[in-house]
Amino acid sequence: MSLVFKRAISTVIPPKVASPSAIGAAKDAARMTRIVDFYSKLPRGAAPKAKPSGLIGRYQARYFGDKPSAMPLIHLLAGLIAINYAQQYYFHLRHHKNNAH
Repeated sequence: MSLVFKRAISTVIPPKVASPSAIGAAKDAARMTRIVDFYSKLPRGAAPKAKPSGLIGRYQARYFGDKPSAMPLIHLLAGLIAINYAQQYYFHLRHHKNNAH
């Protein structure tokens, strides 16, 4: 038999998938046991909801979470008023502290 003929025949004949050495191979069984053990230790069900941490995370969870509210707009307005008053005091009102205009 020529080499070309053997090569052509080898593509037609399926490989020995179910060989006696592959069926009872202990290394494959041990590997499967490790895989099953790994997956059996993983938690089941939905992941627990993560608690927000930090100032911004807690603020977002409180005002933008399940029940959003308009309080962030009120906080923004109060912050702008406080910044405006601080600027007005620094640039104008502090000069009128002891004497009238």
